[in-house]
Amino acid sequence: MADHLQNSLLGALVADSVSMPVHWYYDREALDRDYGEVNGYLAPRNPHADSILWRSSYTPRSPEADILHDQAQYWGQRGIHYHQFLGAGENTLNFLLGLQLYRSVVRAGAYDPGEWLRTYIGLMQTAGWHKDTYVEEVHRAFFDQLAQGKKPEDCWVRDLHIGGLVPVPFLLAALDCLEEDVDDLDPAGVRRHVSLTHRHPETETAAEAFARMLLEVAKGRPLREAVLAFSSPWAGRRTFEDWESREDREVVGKKLTPACYLPESFTAALHFVWKYHDDFSGGILANARCGGDNCHRGVVVGSLLGAANEVPESWLRDLASMERLRCDTLDPLFSD
Repeated sequence: MADHLQNSLLGALVADSVSMPVHWYYDREALDRDYGEVNGYLAPRNPHADSILWRSSYTPRSPEADILHDQAQYWGQRGIHYHQFLGAGENTLNFLLGLQLYRSVVRAGAYDPGEWLRTYIGLMQTAGWHKDTYVEEVHRAFFDQLAQGKKPEDCWVRDLHIGGLVPVPFLLAALDCLEEDVDDLDPAGVRRHVSLTHRHPETETAAEAFARMLLEVAKGRPLREAVLAFSSPWAGRRTFEDWESREDREVVGKKLTPACYLPESFTAALHFVWKYHDDFSGGILANARCGGDNCHRGVVVGSLLGAANEVPESWLRDLASMERLRCDTLDPLFSD
């Protein structure tokens, strides 16, 4: 996978896994107390100081809308870590879906949005397919609409979260395996894929800009130039250079929200990409240590830094998802 777009996929997985134990920590003192200075893969543990799972709820309208399965028992409880059953080096739900998108497209030899929706629905309805306790609001809303009788293509959600950008490097990497020339890859097609579930102008615009940045890096353009070419709606050179001299927790925490909401979360991710443009490990660790929605910021940080610098072998050794990258087989539910 010594290729820009294939390395972007690996970088995204690493950044998510590093951030996973400190995902959605907003109290930095609690983050430091519970995990110290994050320097590698760690396992999550209860209690999670900032967990708000106790005030989250989801009641499926029908069996086909049951996507929490045996994890439902933990919803409504205080202190529950969102990813409590994942081990060090494992990936969160949205990134596992991204991996399945990659594998499905490569194995099929083509991308078909309707086929992907069928796969997505089947996976989410399968108890035990993943071990994550938290299932994002967008998934719950999608399946609630599906249970009301809507067609899958009509179950999209008006969602403004950076989690909507997770499929971008996975789809590009899959299409890259099928095309002979990176110039044949269509960033607008990536935007259309994101809109299957996350249909919001901010989300779709960020997804396309993100895809264009990755494609420019894949063509050999320096990372900072690729970012600046498409970052104007979010930030420009002067802003990035100002933030570069500041502490990361000042930029992402005071200047910008550490939370999931676009457009600021995309800007926050680009800050790390700019500042650590030649330092993959430094960038993903800085992103993780800032807490908030660091997992989903990580798809931008990890993939762009991975595309530009490659991913050090030391990170891949203990990355659990390396085995899932095999495309010669799919999960049993989708085998021929």
